[in-house]
Amino acid sequence: MKLRRIRQIFWWLLVVSILTISIFLALASPTSQTAIASVTHLEAAPGEILYRSQTKLDDQSGHVWQVVLFKQIYPGQSTSLNLRLVGFPNSAELIHPQPLKITTASGKVFTAADVFLDEAPAPTIGQYDLKDILPQLPNEPLQLGIPLPKQNFINISVPQSVVREWRELLTATSQS
Repeated sequence: MKLRRIRQIFWWLLVVSILTISIFLALASPTSQTAIASVTHLEAAPGEILYRSQTKLDDQSGHVWQVVLFKQIYPGQSTSLNLRLVGFPNSAELIHPQPLKITTASGKVFTAADVFLDEAPAPTIGQYDLKDILPQLPNEPLQLGIPLPKQNFINISVPQSVVREWRELLTATSQS
């Protein structure tokens, strides 16, 4: 049981480290162009797998966000599918727990539960459970609405190509 906990801690540290390095690399970029997401596959131990789709997207104010959808598979446990949003410097501080509002191009609205019930690792980080929502999302552009105080939202547009890649994570298995 202790070994499993140590492995879980290792994975979270690995994910946070990768995100941190990505942020620093992105800051070196003179412009914040929308990048096509990229699916990666990591295996820490036999059967423990992490699939990740990662891209940078701008909000409506031009602030850059790291947008990471990741699927974690542990032997004998249910699979998790979370969307992590990491704001770059000068991004708004998020409040927790508040659900993420996801609006499709056709106008359908979904809400994803906030994984950080009390406190996030940093004030500009949000993480949301998409396990039950992603299978329902159509293959069309989306708008993510991150809640702020006083009924305000930060809006991030997600292009169809990124949504298509997210849907690939649904079918990703350890045989990939």
